[in-house]
Amino acid sequence: MKSALRRTLGIFATVLIVVTTALCLTTPLASNAAMLLMDRSNFIPAQSSIFSFEPYVINEGSSNYWLYGQDRTYYYHFTYQADAPYLYIPRKNACVGFDRADVRTWCGAGRGSPR
Repeated sequence: MKSALRRTLGIFATVLIVVTTALCLTTPLASNAAMLLMDRSNFIPAQSSIFSFEPYVINEGSSNYWLYGQDRTYYYHFTYQADAPYLYIPRKNACVGFDRADVRTWCGAGRGSPR
């Protein structure tokens, strides 16, 4: 009886470790969690998630917050503004001369709401 329970717990622990490792290796979960823990000014946009948000331009100063990021649906730009801390635009957009790393080329971007 004890050995069956021990074996079941061992299988459960192994599956949990495998699933956690797979999530960390196939999604930006681990890097996003570290980013959020290291700098309290960092956040994940409301339209995205900790599993899919990927920063692609990081501030090079004393704080390591994201300036530009993306997920499967949107590009994001951190604005430094309290009333709209970020802008977002669909990855599939019709902006002429669009550059994902230059917010000045973004047309019709949505304003993210503060948390």
